Amino acid sequence: MPTSDIRTQVATAMKAVENKKAEDVSLLQLPSESSTFTDYFLICSGNNPRQVQAIADEVDERLSKDLGVEPNAREGYTTAEWILLDYVHFVVHIFNAQRRAYYDLERLWKSADRLTMDELLKGKKPAAAAKEAAPAVKKPARKTAKKAVGTRAAARQGARGTKTKGRKPTGKPVAKKSVKKAVKKAAKKTVKKTAKKATKKSRA
Repeated sequence: MPTSDIRTQVATAMKAVENKKAEDVSLLQLPSESSTFTDYFLICSGNNPRQVQAIADEVDERLSKDLGVEPNAREGYTTAEWILLDYVHFVVHIFNAQRRAYYDLERLWKSADRLTMDELLKGKKPAAAAKEAAPAVKKPARKTAKKAVGTRAAARQGARGTKTKGRKPTGKPVAKKSVKKAVKKAAKKTVKKTAKKATKKSRA
């Protein structure tokens, strides 16, 4: 897909979250070593479950109606603590305040560039990032990649699997060699719990 089309989709999602009064909206362009995962994170917060769901619905509707784009997966809608909309080239994360503070994706993705709407549409890097670009290249990518693994595993756990079940990634990532295994184990445990609760509710 052309880069300009991806940027247009991200901009549409950004306008959608702002239309629903989302708080603390943050757009991250992920570093090049994460490009096989996704290109952008759009992160925002809602004050309550109803608003979190309303933001997700608005993003879904605007991208679907305006651009004919559907999410590859939707996770966490039922609990509305952390809704993840996976559009392959970008992922929309809609949190409540507690989950936003706990996972702190911006801190975990320090190597990502923060973009404004204008920078996104023009394909420009932030001025601060441009200044630091030269010395950053000299640093080994391994450290950044280690930090990325934890969030990637948590954010993507189950995202490619089911589209409608209210699964949410869990597990506090840590920058160790065993992070991938630890996060996956924690995520599987939580997914099983969520699935059992959902089954009990549907039977009741």
